[in-house]
Amino acid sequence: MNLVFAGTPEFAASALKAVLASGHRVSLVLTRPDRPAGRGMALRPSPVKEMATAAGIEVFQPRTLKDPAAQERIRVERAEAMIVAAYGLILPRAVLDIPPLGCLNIHASLLPRWRGAAPIQRAILAGDAESGVSIMQMDAGLDTGPVLRSERLPIAAGETAGSLHDKLAELGARLVVEALADLPGTPAPQPDDGVTYAAKVDKAEAALDWRLPAAQLERRVRAFNPYPGAVTALNGTPIKIWRACVWAGDGAPGTVVSVRPSGVTVACGEGALLLVELQKAGGRRLSAAQFLSGHPVRPGAVFAEV
Repeated sequence: MNLVFAGTPEFAASALKAVLASGHRVSLVLTRPDRPAGRGMALRPSPVKEMATAAGIEVFQPRTLKDPAAQERIRVERAEAMIVAAYGLILPRAVLDIPPLGCLNIHASLLPRWRGAAPIQRAILAGDAESGVSIMQMDAGLDTGPVLRSERLPIAAGETAGSLHDKLAELGARLVVEALADLPGTPAPQPDDGVTYAAKVDKAEAALDWRLPAAQLERRVRAFNPYPGAVTALNGTPIKIWRACVWAGDGAPGTVVSVRPSGVTVACGEGALLLVELQKAGGRRLSAAQFLSGHPVRPGAVFAEV
């Protein structure tokens, strides 16, 4: 099958690799324009662009798909279908109508739950017991199209957004290859019940509010690992919390209850949180024991919201 592929981050690169390995021909890859990154802020290609370039596939990086010239660039490929995975641009109706077998989106949730930009983080924040991947036939709505194929995946205890992302990327790569083999398939309309929206993650959400219950804060630590990283402050210095677990303890929210090599116990609005892996601004991620050896913390100290 001749395909066009649209995607940008690692999640999409996993799918592109699987599609190429399955024997399909990808004649054109769409990805977001290169962005500045790193301390030098040099322009850096997306993971999808790097993979496409290595495979000798032409890369197209429009800033919008509303431009008729961009739409024509896709149309001339005469692709039978288009695969979309975490692309980052809206596909207007004119683009959705180009491939005769439609545009297939790899979405990291069990639709209609968590339509939108950040389904992985929202599932963890909500305390969901499971996630999954849906292969959806795209329409003009926000992740509203009928589903061709889906599969559930349990969210393990201690699962971070990073670890769940990797599992779902692997699952999505397999499912999209299966969906391609079954086209045109029989897509099932999404039910009207159970619709939720996964808003884009705002950095401000990563600030830990110690008045919240420990269980909720623990989920925030996992949901914002690796991006943007849950953050708090001690003596005015920002500290990122990378691993934590619910612990016994009480006291004024934000107050250090106890300190031991295994972690720093901080009182919350309900229960306490044991901080297991921390990072001072400009430093490295450290275990609690390593962190405490260079940055002593004493009972009674108070962590504050940034």
